[in-house]
Amino acid sequence: MTAFPMRSIAWLSFFGCILLAWIWLYMMAMGMGLDLIGRPGAMAEKMRQIDPRAAVGMPMTQFGPLFAMWAVMMAAMMLPTMVPTLRAYEDLMQSADATRAGWFGVLLGYFLVWVGFAALITSVQLGLLFSGAIDLLGIATSPWIAGGLLIAVGAFQFTRAKEVCHGVCHSPMSYFLGHWRTGFGGGIRMGLGMGAFCVGCCWGFMTLGFVGGVMSLLWMGLATLFMVLEKLPQIGHRVIRPMGGILIASGLAVLAAPLVMGG
Repeated sequence: MTAFPMRSIAWLSFFGCILLAWIWLYMMAMGMGLDLIGRPGAMAEKMRQIDPRAAVGMPMTQFGPLFAMWAVMMAAMMLPTMVPTLRAYEDLMQSADATRAGWFGVLLGYFLVWVGFAALITSVQLGLLFSGAIDLLGIATSPWIAGGLLIAVGAFQFTRAKEVCHGVCHSPMSYFLGHWRTGFGGGIRMGLGMGAFCVGCCWGFMTLGFVGGVMSLLWMGLATLFMVLEKLPQIGHRVIRPMGGILIASGLAVLAAPLVMGG
């Protein structure tokens, strides 16, 4: 098999996994009776009135189904952000000793880190649910929680930690040259490292699911789009702080809304 067909198979498989992940999430949302913004449709709402644990309830109170949802969500949202990284690795296949096996290793290592994050945020969601901070749909039960999350994530956009983590995600070639490992195993090690920096860069956008609902396809799509923009070499560094400002302003608006309405 020549290099060109193998490259095509690799990229088609990559994008096929992303497509399947989005289809799975869409079918899961529809099966739970939710609309595109993660709210119950008329039929699901009637079922919940009869039995609060029906439809949307059960998957959101059990670790296994909830972890599976988050793991697939990580594939749907984070794999698209890997395109610049995988393309940078391919450039080294022409000028260095990078291999297609190493390419798959980078992809696997990166995804393993995000699966680990999926387990962590699953536990966080269950803790928030049983403490009453969020409801069965993963939506904050108080404007103080929702507004606080928006402000915290927005403020993180201005921190040194965000700058460092984003620097790795924004310039994957620099990371490869400084941490180069050969072969499939080497690719996994580099993927694990890059995945850790990526979690450090993007964790906040995952937590914002608790503002709008973790099963909101609209939130998932917008968060994915912005994280992809953050990693584009030409404009990535220009969108971080403006988005931070937007998030902080949104959080202040959420906090002020009850006061305005009450006044």
